[in-house]
Amino acid sequence: MKIEKIEVGYLRCNCYILSINDKVLIIDPGDDCEKIEKLINNREIMGIIITHHHPDHDGGIKYFLDKYNIKMYDRFNLTEGKNIIDKFNFEVIYTPGHKEDLICIYFSKEKVMFCGDFIFKDSIGRCDLPGSNVSDMMKSIKKIKEYNWDIVLYPGHGEKTKLGYEINNNPYFREFL
Repeated sequence: MKIEKIEVGYLRCNCYILSINDKVLIIDPGDDCEKIEKLINNREIMGIIITHHHPDHDGGIKYFLDKYNIKMYDRFNLTEGKNIIDKFNFEVIYTPGHKEDLICIYFSKEKVMFCGDFIFKDSIGRCDLPGSNVSDMMKSIKKIKEYNWDIVLYPGHGEKTKLGYEINNNPYFREFL
């Protein structure tokens, strides 16, 4: 699976284009839809996955749904655990805290996880916004610590990191033991 990242919108949200051969999944198309389309370049879009519903992550949904007649997947229509969209096999992990509908998308074969605004390098998502909850964030951090520490985390903003690095260095992971 190939992973391409493009920063979109004024908050520089990471939109990810996942591809297997000529089929793609889009994760978090927040804005700059034409820029995303250019990166996709005539490959077939199998769907859109939204890690959570904040405008910087889901602002481009209507554009893609209307233009390509594809399906959008999120916390409300993906089940926790194994999911398959065409050739894309992944696990959905419910990780509320930053937002009550936040999910992580984990590709175990590739050891990569798309975590939206749950985890950033050396930080976590804000818990002072509508729909956020510190107690839920603590539970989500405890839950994610059970996963393989070699997983590469692809956050909603900023650079990628590894789960093991965050467990050992992220002050919020130590705080929520």
